[in-house]
Amino acid sequence: MKIYNHFSEFKKLENAVVTIGTFDGVHYGHQKIIRRLCELAKSTCGESVILTFFPHPRLIIDPENHHLKMINTIEEKGKILASLGVDHLIITPFTRDFSNLSPAEYIQQILIDTIGVKSLIVGYDHRFGKDRQGGMADLQEFASIYGFAIEEIPEQDINDVAVSSTKIRTALLEGDVALASSYLGYNFSIHGRVIKGDKIGRTIGFPTANIFVEETYKLIPSDGIYAVTVELNDTTYKGMAYIGQRPTINGMTRNIEVNIFDFNKEIYGQSITMNFLKFLRHDLKFTGLEALKDQLHKDKLSTLKFFDERP
Repeated sequence: MKIYNHFSEFKKLENAVVTIGTFDGVHYGHQKIIRRLCELAKSTCGESVILTFFPHPRLIIDPENHHLKMINTIEEKGKILASLGVDHLIITPFTRDFSNLSPAEYIQQILIDTIGVKSLIVGYDHRFGKDRQGGMADLQEFASIYGFAIEEIPEQDINDVAVSSTKIRTALLEGDVALASSYLGYNFSIHGRVIKGDKIGRTIGFPTANIFVEETYKLIPSDGIYAVTVELNDTTYKGMAYIGQRPTINGMTRNIEVNIFDFNKEIYGQSITMNFLKFLRHDLKFTGLEALKDQLHKDKLSTLKFFDERP
C-alpha cells in the first residue's frame, strides 16, 4: 500500500475506486466497506483508494474538546488498512480551510481533479463538505454530472455488526478490552518507547518496562492490571500490564508499565507493542510494598491461568 501525507504527493489515477472516512479503529463495520472497496477495484481493474483525515475532524471543528481520544494512531491505522489489501491511503491534513470546502468544491477539487474517482463507495450516513451539508442526494447529482458510479453500503449491512467507534472507546475506558477487541476484530494495542522509571518494581521482584506513548491523542484504557502479549524485536512475550498512578507509593503521574514474563534484558529506548487481552482488576492502594508484592503474585498467577486456558 502506498501512503500519501498530502494531495500534492498523489498522482491522479485512471480508475480510482474510492471510499472516505476517519475509520478510527478500522472495526468490523469499517471492514465491510473496505472489503467491498477492494472487491470492486479488483472487478473493475481499478485501484482502491482510501481518503482519511488527520487530525480527526472533530479535533479541528471542536478544538476545546480535549476528551476525544483515538483508538488508533495514524501509523496503526495505516498498518491495518495495508493488511486489508488497500492500494492507496491518502492522509489529508484536516484544516479549517479544508473543512470550509462546499460539497461541490469537495467533489470537483478533491475527488475528480485530484484523485480521479470512477467509483465511490460510502456508508449510508456519509456526510461531506462545509458543516456536513452534503449527503447521498448530492452525491447522486454529482455522479451524473461527472460520470462516476456511486455505491451506498446499506444501513442494515453496517448496523448488523452492532459496532461503532464510540462503543469501542466506551469499552476501553471501562477496561473491557476483550469486548473492544471483539468489536475490532483484532486485539487493541499500545505502541511506545521504553523509558527509565524509578525501578521500584525490581525491589519487589516485578521489574517493569515503563512505556512512553508519544501520540497524546491515543486512547489509553482504564486504570488497572491487564493480561497482555508484548511484541519486541520480532518476538512475542507474555506479560501483565499496569495502567495507573501507583497509589501505594503516592504516585503523581499516570504510568503505563508492563512486567514481561521470563525476560531480563535492558531495553531502554526500544519500541514495544502491548496487545491487551483481558482486564484482571482495578487499580488499588495497598498498605505497603509487601502487600502490593503479594497481590502482584496473585495477579501473575491469574495471568498465567488465563494464558493456559486460551484456546
